[in-house]
Amino acid sequence: MKMMRLALVGAVMIVALLDLPSRGAAAELVMFEEDGCPWCAVWNREIAPIYPKTAEGQRAPLRRVDLHGTWPADLPELKAVRYTPTFVLIEGGREIGRIQGYPGEDFFWGLLAGLIEQMDPLVAPQPASSGGQ
Repeated sequence: MKMMRLALVGAVMIVALLDLPSRGAAAELVMFEEDGCPWCAVWNREIAPIYPKTAEGQRAPLRRVDLHGTWPADLPELKAVRYTPTFVLIEGGREIGRIQGYPGEDFFWGLLAGLIEQMDPLVAPQPASSGGQ
């Protein structure tokens, strides 16, 4: 009887662990960019060096996609992107929201924080950094 209970508890734990990726699926910030994009260059200068060090960068690591390259196979449902840079916050394969263009450092962090607040509440929220400052 005790062995059966232990086996049942073990099975439940395994199922729960296997279910974690679907509930707490990793988020990512997909940056669509293109060669010669002046606003991409400004973002790369102002934000790119600090982004991975921020709470936002930890919660939603950056993924770069060339606007004119191959469309990411894992994002077939994503609406078309026409302008660069466009930042799309993805969680569990679905779009949470996007930022079209680069509005400057102060506005970027505020807009991104608003998108992150909309993410799956089953994933423990991280405090927003103040733009790495």
